[in-house]
Amino acid sequence: MFTNMTLMITGGTGSFGNAVLKRFLETDIKEIRIFSRDEKKQDDMRKLYRSDKIKFYLGDVRDLQSIRNAIHGVDYVFNAAALKQVPSCEFFPMEAVKTNILGTDNVLTAAIDSGVKKVVCLSTDKAAYPLNAMGISKAMMERIFVAKSRITEPTLICGTRYGNVMCSRGSVIPLFINQIKAGTPLTITDPNMTRFLMNLDEAVNLVLFAFQNASPGDIVVQKAPASTIGDLAQALKELFGADNPINYIGVRHGEKLHETLLTREECLRAADYGDYYCVSADNRDLNYEQYTEQGKTAIPVIEEFNSSNTEQLNIERIKEKLLTNDYIRRELVS
Repeated sequence: MFTNMTLMITGGTGSFGNAVLKRFLETDIKEIRIFSRDEKKQDDMRKLYRSDKIKFYLGDVRDLQSIRNAIHGVDYVFNAAALKQVPSCEFFPMEAVKTNILGTDNVLTAAIDSGVKKVVCLSTDKAAYPLNAMGISKAMMERIFVAKSRITEPTLICGTRYGNVMCSRGSVIPLFINQIKAGTPLTITDPNMTRFLMNLDEAVNLVLFAFQNASPGDIVVQKAPASTIGDLAQALKELFGADNPINYIGVRHGEKLHETLLTREECLRAADYGDYYCVSADNRDLNYEQYTEQGKTAIPVIEEFNSSNTEQLNIERIKEKLLTNDYIRRELVS
């Protein structure tokens, strides 16, 4: 499907962009454009991959013109640019608005104007029942791409919603590993807090599944397993043969005890695709008579899909999951 095509990844110097490069560089894709504002990371990637298929474009999704300069001739876009740190977005919510909301709108505007065939926007479980500024900004990002998807033929716009991607930027796992190696206590917010667990290959697979199967405005999620933070910390300690004490620090700004990938309301229109759920867009129009005179009299009670009612991994299975990650394997021998 990517033969002789040009793919652009916004925020492409991050963990997801690197995973896509590793997957795609040996295929017959024509070109991959890495669009980001970090020239140091771009230079590091340029030296690491040394591939003529990769083109680097400096710019910021907050600046529409910089996207226009990079997107000409692009067939597909993976929009991964985002502010992802919950605490920093809590303290600087307007920065989350500028990147996650307005930046996404800029990417979609440029993609539509340039005739891009398909755009996949990457969202987060924190957008479902959002509690914090990062989640609220990502929920608005989802609303923007769904709204744009209704009026953008021939550009198809869809999205994915992720759980925690292990060892990605902001993940707790590298922090735990650093604390283990330093011999300091592991700082745990709440041992009963649960989080979905995905590796980077699964993150790429999710986007590719959406790319192949999603209709305009769809949101695709993986049926990801989860674990408690306490079990995750114990699994890492056992992998590294460590016996660090635990320091319980309490829940941080804007954190939830459990994360949600599908809300109860979304479950009403979610299609089951085996390893994935696909939530179709609500494509009702602005004929408000449908809501005031023809609305549903009752909403069936369907449980949401969250990190406490999905498959729970025990410590042995968490260790197996952790060992699928290149970063952890490198840290174990370093």
